[in-house]
Amino acid sequence: MKGLDLTHKHVIIQRRYEILGAINDLFIAIWFLIGSFFFLSDALVTDGTWLFIVGSAQLLIKPTLKLVSLLHVKKVYYKHLNNSSL
Repeated sequence: MKGLDLTHKHVIIQRRYEILGAINDLFIAIWFLIGSFFFLSDALVTDGTWLFIVGSAQLLIKPTLKLVSLLHVKKVYYKHLNNSSL
């Protein structure tokens, strides 16, 4: 039963990080779409450029979330191993 509990925790952790990744991807798409429309007006080109910069910087969040997710699962796994050996 303890193995099933660990698997359940892994799934919960993974889903939480996947939700954060999906929200992040949605905002990236929004910034790039709005930035693209801003480029159609000379008065908004600077604002559009800033949206592209924000969207590009936000692209760093996806791999960061993946790494944090993997570390989180590893921590839970080792905690489970230590508790089961007691």
